[in-house]
Amino acid sequence: MQKVVAILASVLAVASVLVGFQIAGPTAGQESARALSGSSFQAGNIISDANFYAGRSMTVDQVQSFLNAQVSSCTNNGCLRNGRYSMNTRSADAMCGAVTGGSSLSAAQILTRVGAACGISPKVMLVTLQKEQGLVTSRGPSAGVLERAMGYACPDNAGGHCDPAYAGVGNQVYWSAWQWKRYGNPAGTSNYFTWFNPGATRAIQYNVPTSCGTKAVAVQNKATAALYYYTPYTPNTAALNNLYGTGDGCSAYGNRNFWRMYSDWFGSPTGAAVPATTAAGNLETVNPTYNAVTVGGWALDTTTTASTRVEVTVGGKASSVVAAVKRPDVARAYPKSGALHGFSQQFTAAPGRQDVCVQAVAADGRTRKDLGCKTVTVLDGSPFGSLDVAKAVPTGVAVSGWAIDPETKASIGAHVHVDGRLKQKLTANQTRTDVAKAHPTYGSAHGFSATVPTDAGYRKVCAYGMDVGAGRNTVVGECRTVDVPGSRPVGSLNSATVSGSTISLRGWALDGDTTASVPVAISVDGVTKQVRADVPRTDVARRYPAYGQAHGFTYSVKAAKGTHEVCVTARNVGAGTADRQIRCTKVTVTNTAPTGRLDSVTPVSRAVQVGGWAFDADTAKSPIAVTVTVDGVATRTTASQKRADVGRAYPAAGPAHGWSVSIPARAGSHTVCATAVDSAGATGTDTALGCRTVTVR
Repeated sequence: MQKVVAILASVLAVASVLVGFQIAGPTAGQESARALSGSSFQAGNIISDANFYAGRSMTVDQVQSFLNAQVSSCTNNGCLRNGRYSMNTRSADAMCGAVTGGSSLSAAQILTRVGAACGISPKVMLVTLQKEQGLVTSRGPSAGVLERAMGYACPDNAGGHCDPAYAGVGNQVYWSAWQWKRYGNPAGTSNYFTWFNPGATRAIQYNVPTSCGTKAVAVQNKATAALYYYTPYTPNTAALNNLYGTGDGCSAYGNRNFWRMYSDWFGSPTGAAVPATTAAGNLETVNPTYNAVTVGGWALDTTTTASTRVEVTVGGKASSVVAAVKRPDVARAYPKSGALHGFSQQFTAAPGRQDVCVQAVAADGRTRKDLGCKTVTVLDGSPFGSLDVAKAVPTGVAVSGWAIDPETKASIGAHVHVDGRLKQKLTANQTRTDVAKAHPTYGSAHGFSATVPTDAGYRKVCAYGMDVGAGRNTVVGECRTVDVPGSRPVGSLNSATVSGSTISLRGWALDGDTTASVPVAISVDGVTKQVRADVPRTDVARRYPAYGQAHGFTYSVKAAKGTHEVCVTARNVGAGTADRQIRCTKVTVTNTAPTGRLDSVTPVSRAVQVGGWAFDADTAKSPIAVTVTVDGVATRTTASQKRADVGRAYPAAGPAHGWSVSIPARAGSHTVCATAVDSAGATGTDTALGCRTVTVR
């Protein structure tokens, strides 16, 4: 024994991180909400010394009855209700009195023998078995779970394994009780454990990271200090606000769960103890359906034949049902209790994953037994489907789609809403073979289509499937925003550009009353010409798919240098009464004069050979005309010959701007002149390239 004490003494300095370390959330079987409130938790007085050190507070029979009430049957021989475990016989030391072991002891025998020898309440050990590994309510724990039953000397960095010297139910129960006594520094030991001692305010961490902070706790008794040595964290506000759930990233749950479970099973840890619950039962079925879940099983109180109240919590919402259905099998198992203890009832539930927890409430109303929790997926009984098409057409908005209510094969209603208001009631009974292939259970009679009258503008169009059972009316698919042109024309002047003296316009126009092309009036400085908007425009077709592409227009007109007002008006057709002026804008014609050069005037036999180059920046690389006069008589040529030197000097214009012409002339002196002709043909904008005098011999 001294060797064991010596070994333990060497690790006492790190006992707080090797013993009872728990950062997990609530233990299985303890998830459901009760009347207990986290505001009642006293960090400095978690449990009284009287309750903690009451080693003889339960007999073997009481512990066994308690365990029997927690599970109706076991699935393996590790279950605490039926299991058999070994425990070594140990002599007395400063912490515990002598304890008699054995190779086939029940959990109740181990707990009561250790409780009496070490002066630790079996209730405390039962709660610890539950909070550490969920063993009290487990019907078939694994060997690994039994190995670390109390979480004693099972550090996280050991891969979940415990020191073999302390592994197994018997060892775990004895050594955890031994350690709790050692925390009190009893006579015959060193005064080692002092940092959580009662009588002073202690800074206790909320969780492992120091960044989570600490709470100033006035520790009031040895029992509370022992719990902090065993699990050195105090619950933060988030953990206490969600007493049967999880808090936040800095929440630790060990001491909170200890206090909560003790309170649920045995009453206030700081007040007079409440007897262990006499409730029993079993959660047998949790069957989800559309917007509901059916829960069934049995529950009773072993002290009465009266039917027992069962509390069912679905998605955090608690409801009660009386277990009064006749169950002969329960009567055979509990002949003194009778048969009226079954229950099966449907509860409404939101669609999606839902936690369903059930408790049997004892006749005294103060104690209860967790029958278990199950997570199920509740189906949504609301309609589903799709709004496949919502597009503007000459008489409104054409819609089509499909809708199914999962609770029936029959066709259901489909209502069309525009901007949140009901516009048309339809029945989704049209044949849709594609829907039948995708959802063969429901058949094909689930399509709908219609044209809904709608005002012009951007309209939000939604289709609702009308619910016929559980669930609600729901939007099928996604709502669509539709640009509705209406009876008055719509359109756009996309561009008004100037090239030289040419004004070029590009745009589109349509009238919502027709898919045909409409006329467009184009005015330049008050002079109007009408064109038809019938040029293909794929962008317009994407915006108004029912109207096609033939709604674009282009128009070009020559204009003098200066600023000009251009207006475009779409002509109304059909039901409307007014044209729509699409846009008026001002454009400026600058008309850059051409440039060039008279390079050569060479007399030849009875002729003059004249050459040079010329181009107009307004027409980029296009050739322009050049007029050559000999004594006032004009000859027209085109500047289109390649001149590499011109191309190098004016790369934007390119090389194809040379000209050369031979003009007949009599012998004698002649005046030769050249003029570059403006590409726009505007008056006064030609460029004189020069004159030369030559003599023809």
